[in-house]
Amino acid sequence: MPDPVNHLEALIRDIPDFPKPGIVFKDITPLLADPAGLAMAVEIMANPYRNERVDLVVGAESRGFIFGTAIAQSLSCGFVPIRKPGKLPGRTVRASYDLEYGSDVLEVHADSLSPGHRVLMVDDLLATGGTMAACIELVRGLGAEIAATAFLIELGFLDGRRKLGHVPVHAAITF
Repeated sequence: MPDPVNHLEALIRDIPDFPKPGIVFKDITPLLADPAGLAMAVEIMANPYRNERVDLVVGAESRGFIFGTAIAQSLSCGFVPIRKPGKLPGRTVRASYDLEYGSDVLEVHADSLSPGHRVLMVDDLLATGGTMAACIELVRGLGAEIAATAFLIELGFLDGRRKLGHVPVHAAITF
């Protein structure tokens, strides 16, 4: 059987100069289209948390939804989406953050998390750490505890872990 990480890496393609010059975009759509690769990615991301208490998985829009919902199902817990502004009905809380190539705002339902909830934060990619740092700010602002973060890909050379403080980071693949 081939090495699982090598198999996943082979399903991710580099797209140079996207979304702007100088950025090399990690395109995961071939991995998502491969049933075995997708299942393998979810298992690699979920396995470290099988024996830990995780009440909810929180995923960042949009690719965090793909992996977050699958991981939540794998861990038999619920899922909470963090979305771009104006996409969630009802009362929300928001946080601003910087991207590798700009800035944005994220929101979560104000009643989606409570003190005592222990959550696993999920996204497809850890680059500069700005998106996940904003997600962590939102979750902590609602009183929930962060168990850890899980990513399909970490761009280690960008040192995004630093922005996440002491929150444990697990990445299936590091480039």
